Amino acid sequence: MRLILLGPPGAGKGTQAQRLVERYGIPQLSTGDMLRAAVAAGTEVGKRAKAVMDAGQLVSDEIVNQIVSDRVDARDAARGFILDGFPRTVPQAEALRDILAGKGQKLDAVIELKVDESALLERMKKRVADTVAAGGKVRADDNPESFKLRLDEYRAKTAPLSAYYAGTGELKTVDGMADIDAVTAQIAGILSMAAAK
Repeated sequence: MRLILLGPPGAGKGTQAQRLVERYGIPQLSTGDMLRAAVAAGTEVGKRAKAVMDAGQLVSDEIVNQIVSDRVDARDAARGFILDGFPRTVPQAEALRDILAGKGQKLDAVIELKVDESALLERMKKRVADTVAAGGKVRADDNPESFKLRLDEYRAKTAPLSAYYAGTGELKTVDGMADIDAVTAQIAGILSMAAAK
């Protein structure tokens, strides 16, 4: 099962991805984690990424695409994966299509969690309160100012992916405002239909 979860910050992608990891036994591949792992492993592309990051610059699409390509070849991703934070842009989505095609693979699903953006700020505040109550560590960017910036960046760069994947016929949407279990059930329904193809 190879899939992408789309949706703005706070839409519940992380929660649903964890449930999918448990259900399907496939890894959740986060761009940040993949970058850090490649740097730590000292791979060729990891060394290039480290040089760019050490210079305080953003890692290019070319480097990110190579890291993703290498990561999906790993043994734990043989049965599939959930991409988190990649692709972020239409050019990355096109690169991903080419990467997978070169491996004789394709995506099984692109699922967008549709949410009411005005409710996301309240959802983020609740997540912070729940994390604090549980004695956990709150993300540095879980505050109203950072959250608004993340939402603006999502709208500008990542939201166009919806139109791109709708155009390829791969996009499926679920009601991200529904109860967590209901969202999980909607996603399970989409995936079982994808598996039956």
